[in-house]
This record gives sequence, structure tokens and C-alpha cells, in this order.
Amino acid sequence: MREENPQMHAPVYEALEQLKKRRVVPFDVPGHKRGRGNPELVELLGEKCVSLDVNSMKPLDNLCHPVSVIKEAEELAAEAFRADHAFFMVGGTTSSVQSMVLSVCKAGDKIILPRNVHKSVINALVLCGATPVYVNPEVDKKLGISLGMKVSEVERAILDNPGAVAVLVNNPTYYGICSDLRSIVKLAHEHEMLVLVDEAHGTHLYFGENLPVSAMDAGADMASVSMHKSGGSLTQSSLLLTGKNVNWEYVSQIINLTQTTSASYLLMSSLDISRRNLVLRGKESFGKVSQMAEYARQEINDIGGYYAYGREMINGGSVYDFDVTKLAVYTRDIGLAGIEVYDLLRDEYDIQIELGDIANILAYISIGDRMQDIERLVGALADIKRLYSKDPAKMLNTEYINPTVLVSPQAAFYSEKKYIPIRESAGKICGEFVMCYPPGIPILAPGEMITQEIIDYIVYAKEKGCSMQGTEDPEVEYLNVLSDERQVWK
Repeated sequence: MREENPQMHAPVYEALEQLKKRRVVPFDVPGHKRGRGNPELVELLGEKCVSLDVNSMKPLDNLCHPVSVIKEAEELAAEAFRADHAFFMVGGTTSSVQSMVLSVCKAGDKIILPRNVHKSVINALVLCGATPVYVNPEVDKKLGISLGMKVSEVERAILDNPGAVAVLVNNPTYYGICSDLRSIVKLAHEHEMLVLVDEAHGTHLYFGENLPVSAMDAGADMASVSMHKSGGSLTQSSLLLTGKNVNWEYVSQIINLTQTTSASYLLMSSLDISRRNLVLRGKESFGKVSQMAEYARQEINDIGGYYAYGREMINGGSVYDFDVTKLAVYTRDIGLAGIEVYDLLRDEYDIQIELGDIANILAYISIGDRMQDIERLVGALADIKRLYSKDPAKMLNTEYINPTVLVSPQAAFYSEKKYIPIRESAGKICGEFVMCYPPGIPILAPGEMITQEIIDYIVYAKEKGCSMQGTEDPEVEYLNVLSDERQVWK
């Protein structure tokens, strides 16, 4: 007999459990046949895990056209996240973001967005041929990070581009910065534009208390949610949420243009189980996460030299709200770049944090963390300051640089290019991506002007140890630039 509350169930997981009890003989893929053909894989992952790595079949439904257990699991996810519809995504939130953009944009359309978007957004523009209208967010000149989108700046972009089809918002950013999402949604809807939210770092907003508003609660039309980041599911599993103004059947067709036809049941069952876990225990879990992050913030600030920023950043405009679960720490005042502290924590203290950039580190705190882990991090940071701090006077200015867009991302990406040394590229138009990963926000994207300031930033980031990605040259000594610059927008 089923419980009264359907959220107690995990339909995909339960179907996998039933399948295992039947001891079905597999004459389908995957070829390891429940692990029998690959004993080393079984030794690494365990028999139970490998035995559940199965192919779509009638009792297990099919992600490309769900009609039974996956359909039920997606309906439960939609209810839990207060959305009209939810899609299970197995290509990460990159796939979710790209599907979101491709669902509303076609060649020639304009979309309003901040420049500090994840590369997946600009990749989607390369694929569909839409034109970005950037609302360059304010930059915190000390921290060197982009802030949120001011409502007044969004309004100006909307009035200047009345034919734009959508506004895309990062909320929250990697560093915890939140925009006035409700006001942006209201404004965009008044001008018959959709609002898309890259909510990769906001799963917990749907379940915690005293946190910034979630995309669906703010009335957004679509949101991409990284369940694997703060929600506890397996890496690469994600959700795409849609609101009442969106034709979800059409979105499904867009998703199926690029998403695999061999969806992993390990990923889907992890989404299913994690949704149930968050519904049942999310409020309590994220309350503890907030408490741990706030405790860590206070302890780190007490060390001196570091700045773990929080709600004091809120100014009602470019920082409308702040996600306290994000433990970002400014390190430049102890004479170390964030990436240098990142490396020291890993190499000398066996502590793996999420990212280090030119001036900050980010320790991602979520439902699996413990107070003793927080204490270990705080102790290591105190030790690093004592043993490794330097004079910060010679460090590069950390400010994020907003590039100038001269050619659409798609036109630049597919243009004829030439390969030149990066130190000789000032004044040229970039033909590829250059980024530190994480966070995966491009320093340069196709179609943007290369300046000496940007070159200095890239060289400095490389020297400090940032993981540089996006370029054809793995050493990032050379850049692809446009051969013919006559196609610059007029």
C-alpha cells in the first residue's frame, strides 16, 4: 500500500530494485553484463553499483520519451521544486543550460545576459546563432569578482533591445552573489520576454530557510539546477525546470537534439533519491550547512589577513542578496593568489577546495560536510598565513575585466582564423575561448577584443597555477584570432 505522500517514493530507484530481484539474463548493452566482463570495474565500484548500470528497457522507461517510472520521478521533482515541469538531465548542468537557451533562441535572436556567464551559455549561442546583449555587472574592485545584475541596467538593455527574446540571470553566482530576481522577472514579463536562470549553485534555495529566493519561486520561466553540487546527487546529474509560460513538450524536443539516448540509470536514480532526501530532510540539512558556513566565516576572519565575505556585501542593487552557504575567502592581503592557497591546501594539508582564482578561494559546503572538517580548514588557513604569507604589493590588480564584443560568438567561432603568439594578440579579435576552470567563466570568448590588460591577466593567471582551458594550444602560448576583421558589427 502506497503512503499518502508520494514524495516518499523514488520511482526510478524502486524500479531498479525490482529489476535486480528478477535476475534477468542480459543480452543487451552495456557490454560488461552487470560487471561480469570487467572485474576490475567491479572491484573499483562494487557489484551493486555496476549491476545497476543498465540500459533502457520497458520496466525502466526511457529518458528520451518517458511514460512510466521516469515520468513519475520527473513529476515528483517538479512538485518538489515548485515547477510546472522538470527534466532529468544526465549531461550535467552544461546540457541543461544549453537546452534552456536553445529552447528560446534561434539564429539572429537577441538575449540579454551578464558577461560573467558560464561557458555553456556562450557555447549555446555558438550553436544557435543568437546574439548576446551583455549587461556588464558591476565589479567589486577589491575582491575582483563580478556582482549581480542591477534592475536599472536590465531595464536599459530591454528598452534598447525591444526585440530581445529573453533575459538570462546567474543566481546565485559561484561566490554567492544574488540579483533582484523577482524584479527582473516582473520587468521582463512586462516586455513579453522570458527569464532563464542559471541556478547551477542554487539547489538548496528550494529547501533551506532564510536563503535567497529560488528561480521558480521568483516566477522565472526556466531554471537549470545542479543537483550534484549542493543537492547530493551523482556528478553530471542535473535538472531543467520549466514554468507555466513554457511549452515543455517543445523543450523536450530540444533536449533530445543533444542528450544521450543511453541515459545512465546511476545518474537518474541518484536524482530521484536526492530529490526524496531533500524533501524529507533538506530544511534541517541546509540549516546546518548555513550554520557551518557562518561559523567558518567568523573563524577565518578572526585569523586576520583573510576576508571571508557574507551578508555585509548586500547593497540592495548589484548585491541584492547573498547566499551564506558559499564560503568564499579573499586571500590577496596575505600576498597569495587564491590559486596558490588552493594548491597549498591540497598539497600540504590534504584539503581539496572547489576553486582558487587570482584573489579568492571557494570552499563548497553542503550536506555531506562535518564540523570537524570546517575546523581542519580553518586551522590550515591559519597555518598557511603563518608559514607562507608574502608582501602583496607586487601582486596584479585582481579586477575582473569585461571584454568588448565585436563579432557574434557563432560568426567568430566558425570564421577563418590564424594562430599567433598570445603576447602579440592585442588589438585582434579572439576566435576561441580562454578561461580558468573552475569557475569556467571565459576571460575571452569568440568575437571579443583582445587587449593588453586581458593578455596580462591570462599570463599572470597561468604563472600563478590556474588551470587554463578552451584554447587549441594546451599551453595557452598561442591564440586563434580572426583572419578577417571586416565582419565587425556596425
